[in-house]
Parts: sequence; C-alpha cells; structure tokens
Amino acid sequence: MQNQTADVTWKSGQVPVSGRFDDPYFSLENGLEETRHVFLAGNDLPGRFDGPVHIAELGFGTGLNFLTTVLEWQAAGEQAPLTFTSFEAFPLDAEDMARALGAFNAFASLGPALVRHWDPTGGPVKFLPGVTLTVLPGDARVQVPAWSGMADAWYLDGFSPAKNPELWDADLMQAVAAHTAPDGSFATYTAAGFVRRGLENAGFSVQRVPGYGRKRHMSRGVLAP
Repeated sequence: MQNQTADVTWKSGQVPVSGRFDDPYFSLENGLEETRHVFLAGNDLPGRFDGPVHIAELGFGTGLNFLTTVLEWQAAGEQAPLTFTSFEAFPLDAEDMARALGAFNAFASLGPALVRHWDPTGGPVKFLPGVTLTVLPGDARVQVPAWSGMADAWYLDGFSPAKNPELWDADLMQAVAAHTAPDGSFATYTAAGFVRRGLENAGFSVQRVPGYGRKRHMSRGVLAP
C-alpha cells in the first residue's frame, strides 16, 4: 500500500469523497465544527495546550483535523510545542487538498501553507514555529507498530468502520495503546461496538458520548493505569 494516492470524486463541488471507500472525507454539514467537537473536545483540547502535546492520527485525509488543531493552538496563545503525526495509506495530491480546504474560510492562510509544504511521500515538516507535522504514508497496521513515538492524544479518523475495517482492527488498536503516553487519550466519531471493544481490550477506558450533528454517539477514552 506504500505511496498509493487517493481516488477522489466530489459532492456538490466542494466535499471530497473517497472513490476507494465511498465515504466523504469530512462532514457534509460542517466539517470544521465536527472536528472541534469530536477530536479536540473529545481529547480535552485545547485545555492541554499549556504544555508540549503530541497528537497522532489515523487518516490524514485533507488535513482538516491538523489545521483545525493548529487554529485552536494559535487561539489558545500557548508557546508549548505542538507535534502532530498522522498515518495515511492513500495521500491526496496537492490539487485535491487545495480544493477541499478552499471550502473553509478559516483556512485562508493555513490551507495554502499546508499545500506548499505537502509531500505525499511523507516526512517531518516545521509547519510553523512551534508546530511540527509528520505524515507517514503506508498501511497503519505496519506503520504504527514500527513507529518510535508516543502520543498524548489520538484522533482515530479512518473512513467508516463498515467500509474501511482494516483501520479499526483489534491488533491496530493494541498498537495505538502501545504508542500512547501515560494518561493519554483517544477520540473518534464512531461508536461501533467492535471498535469500542477493541479499544477496551487494548487498555483504554472507553466512553460513549453524544456525537456531532446527525451522529447520535461517538467514543472517547483514556488509557487505563
């Protein structure tokens, strides 16, 4: 799966849809607010930006979650470093990324900056002073266990578990837990039973909480002592 690129179609001219998984990259209602609700609030961010934070993510997609996190980090006025590592099997090309991010006025400056820095083959980038982004292309089931990092918070943002079960399997959830710092957390839009059980078996204390928009429930949790 290394270095394969995404196959994208477009809904309403603005929302990218994965041709491989037949699933939109972000909420058809409000992708920015969904990210704030699910991944930032789900991991008690930005309240944790008062010290160094390492966020890891399954599924970089358009970069929406990363840029929203950077916006909130900037708004918090904190100087502590923000490190963001994302695992992406099928990176978008720069043109599709620019088109997708163009739908969000909030990314008027950050979106073009990400596109300028974007390299689908991955590697660390000093995105802003204090902000480092690393995208690791390839199968997360291989990449996460081999990763040397430890995350304080995880964004589990693969496509729907029903359409992309590989990114939610029990062994991968075990690897996520193994690369989570003490008291580290996760958040995800899905409340699928097998996903929650996989995370619980991996060592997380899992909560089912209200989701965003039409999603009744989502999941969040903390690594148990």
